[in-house]
Formats: sequence, structure tokens, C-alpha cells
Amino acid sequence: MKEIATRAKQEKVSPATSNVTFIPGAVPPGRKKKRSRLWVWLPVVLVVAGAGYYAWSQYNHSASTAAVVTQPVVRGDIENAVTAVGTLDSIKSVDAGAQVSGQLKVLHVEIGDKVEQNQLIGEIDPATIKNKIEIDQAELANLQAQLVSKHAQLVLKQANIDRQRNLVATRSVSQSVLDQAIADLAAAEADVNALEAQIRKQQATLAGDQVDLGYTKIYAPMAGTIAAVPVKEGQTLNASQTAPTIVTIADLSTMTVKAQVSEADVSKLKIGMDAYFTLLGQPGKRYVGKLRQIQPTPDIENNVVLYYALFDVPNPDGDLMISMSAQVFFVESAAKDVLVVPSSAITSNGGSRREGANAAPRKGEVTVVTPAGATETRTVEVGIRNRVNAEIKSGLKEGELVVVGTGSDASLAKTSNNSGNRSQRSMRMPPMF
Repeated sequence: MKEIATRAKQEKVSPATSNVTFIPGAVPPGRKKKRSRLWVWLPVVLVVAGAGYYAWSQYNHSASTAAVVTQPVVRGDIENAVTAVGTLDSIKSVDAGAQVSGQLKVLHVEIGDKVEQNQLIGEIDPATIKNKIEIDQAELANLQAQLVSKHAQLVLKQANIDRQRNLVATRSVSQSVLDQAIADLAAAEADVNALEAQIRKQQATLAGDQVDLGYTKIYAPMAGTIAAVPVKEGQTLNASQTAPTIVTIADLSTMTVKAQVSEADVSKLKIGMDAYFTLLGQPGKRYVGKLRQIQPTPDIENNVVLYYALFDVPNPDGDLMISMSAQVFFVESAAKDVLVVPSSAITSNGGSRREGANAAPRKGEVTVVTPAGATETRTVEVGIRNRVNAEIKSGLKEGELVVVGTGSDASLAKTSNNSGNRSQRSMRMPPMF
């Protein structure tokens, strides 16, 4: 009976299921649900993979930043100097002025002309002074004529005294007459002396006017170059209170450099020390001299105390001009053809690599890269040292690589090249401004 019931049940189900048609490529409902779950987890997998890649790249980047920047030990020149800014001026200059008033009739020179000593450079109209001289001469002649008259009266008074003395001796006249004659003689002598004094005064006035006539011609007091002409031809000059300047003559064969040195550095300067300067337009050319003077009176600008240090340089070609700006260097110490490394490569007593410009420790430490690629620390003897380079007296050899810093692999070569170029430039010429 059970078997009959089971067969009957199967026969009832079988017709219903036989009507279903399966399409090729179609996914059964159960399998489609499993695939949709895979698409949900795919973005999560991608995010995890990206995070892993980012962490891996950051790790490689941090590893690359551990790369070091090196510089070779080279031979070159080095110096330690006090730097300052200065201006150029002529070693000697003079203002040629007018000593008399009048109209500037002729001006014989212009700016830039070279003149010799006692060369005529200008003329003032002499008409007024010539008239004064004629008046002086006439007055002098008048006084001299009066003197002749007074001398004649003096001779007469002297003769009268002699006559009166004879008469007194014979008692022909009284003594009072003789006394009056003596008084008249004294008065005549006084008149003569007064006229002689007036004549000397008039002669001095005449001589002064003649000198003023000579001042109407203005001559160069020294040889040099006309640096300034503040007046014009035809201008009226008034020399009653001050002497108006006609031209300024400067000796440009030698120039003086007037450098402003801060109070912190002025104690490092010594008279006679080597000095040189460069110009803005000629940064590669040095003009050399020796410190001549340190002026004791400072110039205070914005609470900054500056002292003036002067030294002279020859100017045979006339390339140097007044008021040019100069970058000045006072050399404290210098050495040529020595082993040189960047100052940043030296550590003193395990301290900071960066030290003062004037610090020159006898001993220091540098990190050297061996041919095998390893690094080792050496003790070196340091000589002259400045902001850029340092002299190595012992402990290193030419061509060895010293560590000057760290940087990324990407910028390592560029940094090394730039540092090398700057190092080489600093050995040849200190930077301008």
C-alpha cells in the first residue's frame, strides 16, 4: 500500500515539473545569489590593496631619505675675512673758489677735463677792481704831494729854530720865541709822520686791490680731473661772506675706499692688513690694498654703530669712479693650495656641525665614506675656517668623500653638484653683496 501511495505521489508531481524549460546560459537562482556577494567584497579588497601599496611606498621613501650627501676633499685657496660695504672717493680733492665778487666772464673747463696745476680755469670781470685801483693810485699821489709840502714846512721850522737860538744867545729875542719855534718844529714833524702813515695805508690798499685783480683769474690749485662745476658762465658771484666754488678738482689716479665696519668686527682689523674689494659690475676682479686708517668717530644709523676703515688702491686706467659701491674684504688669514672641505662637514667635539665664521678649532671630526660604501668618523686638524669652507691640515687625503648632510635619492645628485659649484666659487671669489 505504501509503495502504491508513493508512486501515485510521484506521478502527480512529475507532470508539473516536466513543463519547465531551461534556457542555455541562464543561472539558477541559487548560484546567482552567491556571485552577487563576490561583487560586494571586491571594493573592500581593492581598498585594502591600495592601503598596502601606499604603506610600502612610504616605507621605501623613508628608506631613501637616509641617503647622504658627500663632497670630495679638494685642493684650493681659502681665506677668512671681515666683510663690509664701502664707497669709493678720490684720495685728494679741492674746491677752487672765487675770492672776489663779480660776474664769471669766462669758464675754460668742463666736467671730466684733466687740468694741470696753475692752469687757468676761469675769469671774473675785472672792471670794478680796475676802477678801485685807479682811485687808490690817485689818492696815493695826493698824499705823496702833501708829504712834499709838509717836508718843506719841516725844513723851514728847523731853520727858524736855528735862527731863534742865535738871537736868544745875543739876547735879541726872548726865550719864549725859541720855545714856540721848537713847538712848531715838533708839529711839522708830526704832520710829516701822519702823512707817511697815510701813504703806507694807501699803498697797502692799492696792493690789496692789485691782488684782487689777480684773483679775477682763477687757476687750478692742483693737477687732477674736474669732478664738479656748480656755477655757469655769466653767473654773478658774491664772495663777501663765503668763497663760491667754481670747480671741484679731484685726483683720480689713486682712489680711497671708505668701508663701513660694524662695531662687532672693527676689533678684528689691524692697520696694514691686506684688503681688497670688488665692484657690482666686475664681481670677478679684485682691487687690492692695505688698511691705512680706522677713523675713531663712528657713524650711527638706526642705532647701528659703524666705523669707517680706509685703504687706497691705484687707478691708472680710470676704471674706478667717485661714489662707486664696493664689497670690501679685510683678510684676517689666508692660505693657498691646501686641502679644503665644506665647513658643514666638520663637527667639533661631537657638537653641531654649524659653527661661527671665525671659529677655527684645532681638532674636529668628519664622517668619511670609504671605497666600500661604509662610513667612518675621523679626527682631523682644522686650520683656516670661514662660513663656506675649512682648511684640513691633517687627517684627510685629496679625493676622499666626506659627508656634508643627508637628502633624498632624487635630489642627491643635484644637491651635490650645486654644493660643489658653490664650494669652488667660494674658493675663487667671495660672493658679491
